[in-house]
Amino acid sequence: MTKNHYKPLPDGLFIEESTIEGQGLFTEKFIHRNTDLGVCHIEMRTYDMDSIIIRTPLGGFINHSSTPNCMRIQKDNAWHLVTMGNVLPGEELTLTYSMYNPEIKDEKSQ
Repeated sequence: MTKNHYKPLPDGLFIEESTIEGQGLFTEKFIHRNTDLGVCHIEMRTYDMDSIIIRTPLGGFINHSSTPNCMRIQKDNAWHLVTMGNVLPGEELTLTYSMYNPEIKDEKSQ
């Protein structure tokens, strides 16, 4: 009998201590450029029609870099993590954070 098991990360990706910050997302295999690694963020509508962004495990451990090797591509209500160039085994996957500006304070938090 075949069992289905939940896999929070795609094959070949793992979480490890990062030299950038805390823990990061790394690969143990060569990944070709323009590879869609899967959904990293999902936009959900709340009951009052506001939207919230939810990170998946794939999006939860990726660190910021001003010279990233990945980017987000929006498809409907989800963002996919896509490699911008070839990624070598042992390399940390990085992304430029751009979904919000931390310098702008939300009125609710003031």
